[in-house]
Amino acid sequence: MNAQTLDAQELAALLHFYADSGVEWLVEDEPVDRFAQFAAQKAAQAEARMPATARLPQPQPPPQNGSAPAPRTRGETATQNRAAAGARPAAPPSVAVPDSEAVASARFAAESTRSLAELKTALEAFTGCNLKNGARSTVFASGDPSSGIMVIGPTPNADDDRDGLPFSGRQGHLLDRMLGAIGLAREAVFLTNIIPWRPPGNRMPSDAELEICRPFLERQVALAEPKLLLLLGNFPARFFFGANGTIHSLRGEWRDITFGGVDAGAIATLHPQELLAAPANKALAWQDLLTFKKRL
Repeated sequence: MNAQTLDAQELAALLHFYADSGVEWLVEDEPVDRFAQFAAQKAAQAEARMPATARLPQPQPPPQNGSAPAPRTRGETATQNRAAAGARPAAPPSVAVPDSEAVASARFAAESTRSLAELKTALEAFTGCNLKNGARSTVFASGDPSSGIMVIGPTPNADDDRDGLPFSGRQGHLLDRMLGAIGLAREAVFLTNIIPWRPPGNRMPSDAELEICRPFLERQVALAEPKLLLLLGNFPARFFFGANGTIHSLRGEWRDITFGGVDAGAIATLHPQELLAAPANKALAWQDLLTFKKRL
């Protein structure tokens, strides 16, 4: 795609899309001859289809006039080596598969902490979840844990992963305006996500990954002891309410829940990212915020 054909807004939108899709490198550190790789792959495939006898090395004719064959240059040798390397399939990367031992390790690490600062340290040192391998930052929480109000989203996005803070970027600015409309500020509530690491490409976490992250969130709620929970989006609503409906069927109603040993009132509304994608739904979110304000 030629950037010269795009105006400033189109280019900014394209780069934002790349960032949300998980693209982090636009150029590689070393040049790669893709043409040589493709030619080597075709040659390897053609050789694999040949009979075994045809693949035997053929004798080379002796050099004429007694001259020795010209030695290959360093550049030719390096090109052939890169082509041969490209013909070999790359070994799959090792991935830590979540299992019951990882869940038990996460629960032990979380329950051993006695403060939010210790919990953050334990979370940053935890290596039992494969999501951490692809994330840039461990996104813990921000705001005032003693406020009694906890705002919980699903997973960090590209902006959160870059800044190391929940609700960064455009969605964070919109959340600030949403809270300000009912007399709250970001610094006066406790902001967090269910998952502390950004999944690759912003995909949904698997059930096993969710179970690994659950003990850390339970301990976070137990230490903050919120009275009210504002759940943003479909994933948090299903997670806390144990329901399979959409956010449109789960939003706007108070529910009494117990999580992490803490009894609290919880209400769900649309996530700021959903409001950016469909601004017409802001009216629904405003109704939910007014319902939340009444409870305050």
